[in-house]
Amino acid sequence: MKRANQLQPLSRQHHLGLNLSRHAKECTDTATEIAQHWHNLTAYIDDMHYHFQIEDHFQIEDSLIANALEPYRASQAEVASVLAALAGQHKRLQTLIDAGQKTASRSLTRVQVRELATLLYDHIRFEERELYPIVEKYLTEDELDAVYQASPDSIKRSNENR
Repeated sequence: MKRANQLQPLSRQHHLGLNLSRHAKECTDTATEIAQHWHNLTAYIDDMHYHFQIEDHFQIEDSLIANALEPYRASQAEVASVLAALAGQHKRLQTLIDAGQKTASRSLTRVQVRELATLLYDHIRFEERELYPIVEKYLTEDELDAVYQASPDSIKRSNENR
């Protein structure tokens, strides 16, 4: 899927999350596998594989993207829908992560791992299939450039020259 140049770093960052979450959704009941999948998912979420925490990723989406889309919420149902979904998914992901951090790793269950994996997978797919196309449709070139500039250098490619 062709993505606006300014969104490519964020989109590129999703690839590992899709792979980790897809594998974790197949988690068995063995304690070792549960712990390994939980660790993989939370490590990805904590540093997003690029020393870029999910809070930073959410901040770009919540401040730059959502704020830029906000003026269209009242007049465009598709915008209202993606903004509501984005906020709800971010909240649910954070709730699951917080709950998992309070649980001793030996007490984690396959259900918890699968729930986090499914939510992460679905969230990434939502962003790629629904949110980003709306962003590309409604944001100006300057707004897209601001998203790119806010993306850390660690997820940009040196040859992007943007």
